[in-house]
Amino acid sequence: MKKFLILVACSSLFLTSCVSSKKYAELEAKQKNTKDLLNTCTVKLNSCEADKSSANARVASLEEQVNDLKKDKEDYAMFTKQGGVNLEKTLESLKEKDLKITRLQDALTQKDSVTLALVTSLKKEVGLDDEDIEINVEKGVVFISLSDKVLFKSGSYNLSSRANEILGKVATVINGKPDFEALVEGHTDNDPYKSGVLIDNWDLSAKRSTAVVRRLVELGANPAQMIAAGRSEFVPLVPNDSAANKSTNRRTKIYILPKIDQFYEMIENEMKNLSEGEAVVPEEGN
Repeated sequence: MKKFLILVACSSLFLTSCVSSKKYAELEAKQKNTKDLLNTCTVKLNSCEADKSSANARVASLEEQVNDLKKDKEDYAMFTKQGGVNLEKTLESLKEKDLKITRLQDALTQKDSVTLALVTSLKKEVGLDDEDIEINVEKGVVFISLSDKVLFKSGSYNLSSRANEILGKVATVINGKPDFEALVEGHTDNDPYKSGVLIDNWDLSAKRSTAVVRRLVELGANPAQMIAAGRSEFVPLVPNDSAANKSTNRRTKIYILPKIDQFYEMIENEMKNLSEGEAVVPEEGN
């Protein structure tokens, strides 16, 4: 009997141990599943945290852009306002420049009219029947060019008898333009010259120009309007390589031009009027 009881007790203990091991295995499997699920959730949580951080950074960036846009809008409004002021100033400046251009164009038109009238007057008085006489415009300045054959004997600065006729007509034109000056230029060829008191072609060209100035004054021209200059051989019209070309280069040019001091005075007055905002209409010239 005692042996039977012991056997029953051992059997019960064995069955109890078997049931506990099975439950343990189940619990262990559940623990593993729970642990795997926890790891998965942890990974997802970390991913969500990263997405949250990225989203927060994006929000911060967007907020910064919004602030920048607000600032840009304020700056643009200020710029637009300042731009309007600058535009008005620019338009005023353009109007002033346009006025200056208009006045200069009017002055040039007036000058062209005076130049044309002066050329017409010279051609009418002097005539163009002689090939040794040229009346033209050079860089806006009227001039009359006279060959040395018209005014002087060869190698001389003494005026010929024919000079009185031609220079008398030139003096008449000069007298009709009291606001102009007459610049007389003497030109020679490149042949060396030395005769009497003259040293070289500089002396000869200067002596010829002063001889013309004196004769013009004798014929009635105002001496205060006269200027004498010698250019020697250094401003030739053509190369000095033939007798014909040398003859062409030996000439006297008489420029009829506005007085320099009056010209600058006119410019100063015009600029003064413009700076004071006065729209002064230029007076018509003769």
